[in-house]
Amino acid sequence: MGARAVPPPGTRRPPADPSASGPGSRSRSLRRATGRAMGWTVAAVVAVLGLLSAAIATGPASAADNPFQRGPNPTVESVAATRGTFATAQTSVPAGNGFGGGVVYYPTDTSQGTFGGVAIVPGYSALFADEEAWMGPWLASFGFVVIGIETNSRTDSADARGTQLLAALDYLTQRSPVRDRVDPNRLSVVGHSAGGAGVLSALLRRPSLKAGVGLAPGSPVGNYDLYDDRVPTMFISGQRDTTVTRSYLNGLYGTLPATTPSAWVEITGVDHLFATRANTTEMRVLIPWLKIWVDDDTRYTRFLCPLADSTGISMYRDTCPYVPPGGSSPSPSASPSSSPSPSPSPSPSPSPSPSASPSPPPPGACAAEYHTVNSWPGGYQASVTVTAGASAVQGWTVRWTLGSGQSITQLWNGTLSTSGSAVTVKNASYNGTIPASGSATFGFLATGTPSAPPLTCTSP
Repeated sequence: MGARAVPPPGTRRPPADPSASGPGSRSRSLRRATGRAMGWTVAAVVAVLGLLSAAIATGPASAADNPFQRGPNPTVESVAATRGTFATAQTSVPAGNGFGGGVVYYPTDTSQGTFGGVAIVPGYSALFADEEAWMGPWLASFGFVVIGIETNSRTDSADARGTQLLAALDYLTQRSPVRDRVDPNRLSVVGHSAGGAGVLSALLRRPSLKAGVGLAPGSPVGNYDLYDDRVPTMFISGQRDTTVTRSYLNGLYGTLPATTPSAWVEITGVDHLFATRANTTEMRVLIPWLKIWVDDDTRYTRFLCPLADSTGISMYRDTCPYVPPGGSSPSPSASPSSSPSPSPSPSPSPSPSPSASPSPPPPGACAAEYHTVNSWPGGYQASVTVTAGASAVQGWTVRWTLGSGQSITQLWNGTLSTSGSAVTVKNASYNGTIPASGSATFGFLATGTPSAPPLTCTSP
């Protein structure tokens, strides 16, 4: 633990009692000496245990509760930094392993065990070396082993790119020079455009993957829907992307099962090529996503549930709470630690969720809980979680009344109707069936000031 035990205090022989004389005195002296020795022994044990406890308490926040946790406790600033705490190195990968070669980036630290793996593939006609290579050392410095690959042909289809992502992970864990640094059971995939479609193809074919991130993802060949996706999936898109539009992604994102953890982040003012340039906004949501699902690290859920920093983000959808396998639901009072700093201009900022925990719904019924995700002058973003009771529900309807000055401008994962200030949201076609004790989430953007309205939920 780095702490060295100190010698017990007072190891010298105790001085003789000057008043002692005769057998009785010797006996009393012996008892006193024995008592003192026992006291010194107890004191020594307590001192050593205290030092060990201090060493444990001041050690890095790893592996005590989660053997996959890597790195110090994160903050808003550290997640947005261009480098994490791990020193990194890289090695080239030749072609001939099912993909067109590439580069592996990895932490040089071997003292913390193995790391999760990430494979990255570029988009149609693009080269990883030209467009996504900036992501390799960035992710590795946060505690991942990353393989960025070139495709066999720059015109390979989306499904071919998915096949090559899986081949790259197999190479990384079985034949690469750093295979002993990678946990073969904690793997993920990332891709841009056609490579993002390749990510979706890989997720559908290998459900043992821990996470996938599609950067402006297209659609897998011949498979527009993601109904069979069981892997935590994040979309990151550009507000001004005319190639992979919001409308298109809305349809694709809507086919994800309600039981599959998912998120969709739209970056303000960027086009289709946002992922081909170093992008802090992209990485500060991508890194927590990988940390949560690849490393089971619940320290990072607070950055996405709710979104901790919405600067530069025009839209955010989520299926919070995010609880990785073996993890526990984070405390609702947890909040990201950060140093206060002046903001040069007003920007959306996270607001506490002014909501009360609903009582468990009766069998066959549902309950709805409201959360404010973000707020800014003149508007806000909110989400509503619909939870089934002891029995599954087949369809649900949530109702509430808007406050003065409030109006809903956009809603997703549900069907909206309004009558004056009365709001009714019914389930979408894909999230109406909720298993017993399961949940579905819809979200919306609104004008006005956020509030905590009472909700009713009925089924069907």
